[in-house]
Amino acid sequence: MKANFAFQNLCGTVYRQGNVLFTPDGNSVLSPVGNRVSIFDLVNNKSRTLGFENRKNIACIALSPDGKVLLSIDEDGRAMLVHVRKGTVLHRISFKKAVNHAAFSPDGKYIAVTHGNMVQVWTTPSALAREFAPFTLHREFTGHHDDVVSIAWSKTSRWVRREDDADDRYFITTSRDMTARLYTLNPVEGFKPKTFGGHRDVVIGAYFSDDERTIYTVSRDGAVFTWTAKKDEDEEDIMDVPSTSEGAVDHIVAYTRWGVSDRHYFNQPGTRVVCATFHPGTSLLIVGFSSGVFGLWEMPEFTPVHTLSISNEKISSVAVNPSGEWLAFGAAKLGQLLVWEWQSESYVLKQQGHYYDMNTLAFSSDGQNIATGGEDGKVKVWNATSGFCFVTFPEHTAGVSTVEFAKGGQVLFSASLDGTVRAYDLVRYRNFRTFTSPTPVQFCSLAVDPSGEVVCAGSIDSFEIYMWSVQTGKLLDVLSGHTAPVAGLAFSPSGDQLASASWDRSVRLWSVFGRSRTSEPITVSSEATALAFRPDGKEICAATLDGQLSFIDVAEGQISSVIEGRRDISGGRKAEDRTTAANNPSSKHFNSVTYTADGACVLAGGSSKYVVIYDRAEGVMVKKFQISENLSLDGTQEMLDSRNMTEAGAIDTIDTTGDASDLEDRLDHTLPGAQRGDLSKRRYRRDARTNCVRFSATGRSWAAASTEGLLIYSLDESTSFDPFDLTLDLTPESILSTLESGEYLVALVMALRLNERPLIHRVYEAVPPGDIRLIARQLPGVYVERLLRFVAEHVESSPHIEFDLLWVSAMLTSHGRFLRERRGEMASVFRALQKGLMGFETSVAKLCDENSFALDYVLSQADLAAGTTA
Repeated sequence: MKANFAFQNLCGTVYRQGNVLFTPDGNSVLSPVGNRVSIFDLVNNKSRTLGFENRKNIACIALSPDGKVLLSIDEDGRAMLVHVRKGTVLHRISFKKAVNHAAFSPDGKYIAVTHGNMVQVWTTPSALAREFAPFTLHREFTGHHDDVVSIAWSKTSRWVRREDDADDRYFITTSRDMTARLYTLNPVEGFKPKTFGGHRDVVIGAYFSDDERTIYTVSRDGAVFTWTAKKDEDEEDIMDVPSTSEGAVDHIVAYTRWGVSDRHYFNQPGTRVVCATFHPGTSLLIVGFSSGVFGLWEMPEFTPVHTLSISNEKISSVAVNPSGEWLAFGAAKLGQLLVWEWQSESYVLKQQGHYYDMNTLAFSSDGQNIATGGEDGKVKVWNATSGFCFVTFPEHTAGVSTVEFAKGGQVLFSASLDGTVRAYDLVRYRNFRTFTSPTPVQFCSLAVDPSGEVVCAGSIDSFEIYMWSVQTGKLLDVLSGHTAPVAGLAFSPSGDQLASASWDRSVRLWSVFGRSRTSEPITVSSEATALAFRPDGKEICAATLDGQLSFIDVAEGQISSVIEGRRDISGGRKAEDRTTAANNPSSKHFNSVTYTADGACVLAGGSSKYVVIYDRAEGVMVKKFQISENLSLDGTQEMLDSRNMTEAGAIDTIDTTGDASDLEDRLDHTLPGAQRGDLSKRRYRRDARTNCVRFSATGRSWAAASTEGLLIYSLDESTSFDPFDLTLDLTPESILSTLESGEYLVALVMALRLNERPLIHRVYEAVPPGDIRLIARQLPGVYVERLLRFVAEHVESSPHIEFDLLWVSAMLTSHGRFLRERRGEMASVFRALQKGLMGFETSVAKLCDENSFALDYVLSQADLAAGTTA
């Protein structure tokens, strides 16, 4: 089996902290998610997460004006310059201090970053050249007496007339010292930085108007000041021009004597301004408040345009796209990301991750959807291709422990600690059945019969397994025998046996549809934490607390082999650990295990930063994946830094809540002592861990429910070269020459032998539709699997619906017997084909539903025309 899985996407988390940005074309939003950056394409309804990782959680990001380069800065001031399209890191730099804001100049030549009470302007490194020290400090600007909060560049050099002064730009900064200051990028004769005072609280932002003759400043207490040039007796602008200066006209903004012309107030009682932005083209000021309300005001008249409450918590960040039509908001406490079209008053995007940890996940049978359950009691269903959540079920009142899809994929089941098992209809999006036990218990495991008629759940407190009928909702049976919590349940693929794993150090096999309900326990080495059936149903893999994976032969009822995984899964050292990572037993076990689609390998994850793939036949580790390198999480370092240790303990564990600047952030309404959920103690560092891992039925990807969110890994074949039956005369040039001569079958076979995807794609689409059936019939059997797998991948991204359907039909018709005889090894190919064809059906059905009236009209016109001619 191939193990070249690479990180593909991060779902389940859409925003954590920092600022959100629009791309220059206004069609995509960039959002920081932990130490990564996700890009949400609002036009094509897709999301992707860039492959790089910062050392810690991202504090702010900045995008170049051409949208090609991204500057990502973490909480410690360490920055990465990233190529956006490729997601690769170009350069790195440490600014030595925490950065509040960063901004590229409008021409992209400079980057301004806050540096305590100063501002540093750096020249932007080249994205092409490789340099030893790419970042060059251009100038450092001082004058503020407290931390600088924001930077805003002048948009144009409209007042600069000389070609050699194209870099004579201005920028305005705001600070916690309740002032704003205007600077020039390069020295201007006789110019002194202008100070804009008068505010009574921190100045959140300052902005230039479109003509740059007006400046607006917004403070945290809700005051907006409008600054214009002071007038003399003749109503002329007063200019502070030195007597020796000859270029006064070229630097009007710099020499203008600014004064307050208007003072406006938002008058939102009991709230503070948290974030603001300004769109010069439409003169719209967009402000987000601590109450979750945002508002739009038209400047300079300060006319209220729109006010709306979009969140229960404060809005952390706001951005506006270049056209001024879409507004993006991020709420850090709830993990919300919203895009609002203010003219039509409708949501373009509304996404929210789980409020706290993601406990479990499950793939649908076709691999198109992923269901997740969280500590917040919500069940969410995500589209695996787009990365968006399309339905949320909030019925549970406690943490969701397990979710499972029925075989058909139209019903989803969830078990929760609130003592209920719920069934959801994924067609009508409703909770149509709720299963409960005779006495209140907490459910921690779940299994669904392959037919979808029976659902079973294992309990924590009564140690029993409850079995219900899905049709009637009645309790069918209660299976007793375990003497500890039932940690894992799984039906065999044939549905005749149920396997259960428990903390009583046993695994039991139940013949749930037979006459006898008794089962003999199979003893394992330690407390069992998870189990999984092999796809053929002949073997069970059980994970135990001592770090072992035990493989049980179902027919014999005994352990056939054991993999020792303690050293493989052992994670990093936490900040409060008294022992080293090597001697800490808490992370040396698996809590989730699953087989690959072909049953050849086992994927396992646990309470550490690693997920491991083992080869079942050889019993060796194939590959180990590190789910996160985020130092903001506990357990990502093998060794702790002694420089971060103090007499009171590690610096990261010290409670700094009382040092917050806002009163509402200093207040502590939480309960001390607990370690679950957000209503916990004052400071709780989250661990890097994996709560659940699952393989897609297509065998092309797997997912992990981790502290960071839902991590999706897929096979990376972009750089792999895996030829089949390679010869010296088999080259891309010979394939293209064969294709040009019209020998389509020979060219297709040669392309499949060379196994280069672009070549296969070119030959595949060059085949005339009329020849497809003949070529499919003559294709040798050894290439059938390769071509079908390529067609399955092509179906997901191609607009040629009829062309792909002709290929699928011809291949299945011509090689039906061959495929039937090898249906076990070809199962992943069939599932991939089913996934693509179901996507076709959904898109075509949606298109027809949206245009049904237009189709009726066209058909009626055709009938009318036929009647007229008759």
